[in-house]
Order: sequence, then structure tokens, then C-alpha cells
Amino acid sequence: MILSVNSKCPCGSGIKYKKCCKPYHDGKTANNALILMKSRYSAYAKQQYKYINNTSNKEEDIESIKNFSNNSKFENLKIIEFIDGENKAFVTFKATIFSNGIDSSFCEKSRFIKANNKWLYLDGEII
Repeated sequence: MILSVNSKCPCGSGIKYKKCCKPYHDGKTANNALILMKSRYSAYAKQQYKYINNTSNKEEDIESIKNFSNNSKFENLKIIEFIDGENKAFVTFKATIFSNGIDSSFCEKSRFIKANNKWLYLDGEII
């Protein structure tokens, strides 16, 4: 289900999606890895598959992303830790997600790199 641009942003900021993560989904560059991580979470919730692919250091499996995104309810995002660096950063978070009615929540430490002045998701470790 695609939520309205006037709905609260899935990233948990408490503000409307159109004023929060939507500008990034529309092409604005994230200033840091934390903003990128939150906007990627919102992209899954908002079914912005192209954004997920464009903000990854590797080619993503769009069909898998679509399947997961279309069949999941993104309940909550909690940032546990953000370690910022000049060209490398880490974001540890807990995502509360229900996929096909089953609790699919997880905690991950994501690794990000900055390439050509743009933050990209590199990989993540489930913790």
C-alpha cells in the first residue's frame, strides 16, 4: 500500500513524508549516511524501488525488493547508533516490519561509503 505524501514519514521523524524523505526519493542527495539510511527505509515502505537501487553500492535485485516491500508493513525504525566518518559511516538500527503477517523485525549494523561525493549503502550485518 502506497501511503499519501501527507502521511507521517515512515522513517519516524514525525513530520510529513513530503517534507522529510520524499525529496531524497525525488533526487536530493543525502548529506550523511544516517539520512540515507532513513530515506532507504522509507523507500522500502513507500515502494520507491529505483531509489533503493540508486543508493546502493551494488546492483539490487529489484524483484526481491518489490516482493518484500509490497508484502510488508513497516511499523517502526529505531536508530541505535550512528558513527559518522568522512568517507565511511555506520548506522545501527532496529526495523520493526511485518511481512505477510509474520514478524520480520531485525537489527542491523549497516555500512556506508561516500563515493563521488554521494553516500551509498555498502552492506549490513544482522546483529
